[in-house]
Amino acid sequence: MPFKSKAQRRKFAELLVKGEISEETFEEWNRETGGANLPERVKPASKKTARSKAASRGKSSKSKPGTKPGTKRRAK
Repeated sequence: MPFKSKAQRRKFAELLVKGEISEETFEEWNRETGGANLPERVKPASKKTARSKAASRGKSSKSKPGTKPGTKRRAK
């Protein structure tokens, strides 16, 4: 599997120095990446999609402040 970013390549190099991964693993990843121009970091998925899913699930089902869920008002 090739590296996705320069930061990931540095992390693997650090793990190699610590002895947590083998030199063969590092070389395999490095070979598969080739001479690609990698970004410094891979940006995480936007929060917009996560927020819209949560908002569409039950935004209107929230109770009003000061009321208990499952109770009805009675006419006096």
